Amino acid sequence: MYNRAYTPERISELGENEIFVFGSNLSGSHGGGAAWLAYKRFGAIWGQGVGLQGQSYGIPTMHGGVDVIRPYVDEFIAFAKQHPELTFLVTKIGCGIAGFSVNEIAPLFGEAIDVENIILPQEFVELLTR
Repeated sequence: MYNRAYTPERISELGENEIFVFGSNLSGSHGGGAAWLAYKRFGAIWGQGVGLQGQSYGIPTMHGGVDVIRPYVDEFIAFAKQHPELTFLVTKIGCGIAGFSVNEIAPLFGEAIDVENIILPQEFVELLTR
């Protein structure tokens, strides 16, 4: 069960082993929202839409429905499990510019509830633990 902090609403700095998890697009054009913040502050690489980049991790959310996003979330969760030395602060990916609701995206993170180094938004946790 989820027994840790939630991702802060606003993240302006990260600790040494913290990773900012943001919604991206496949082309890695980090032009707005959390992707812009990842690019400007946390090492996201322009042109890379997926995976670890600096102190950020991109999950594409702009190229289709929830079924198309799911494999990228699964890949992220597997990556986080392989890197327990890192703490992943998941933003409300897909719930901004991409236009999805928390009800649509949160269920994709069901397996992350039990992964200690994945920090989720409070809204995701509330929906997943009902």
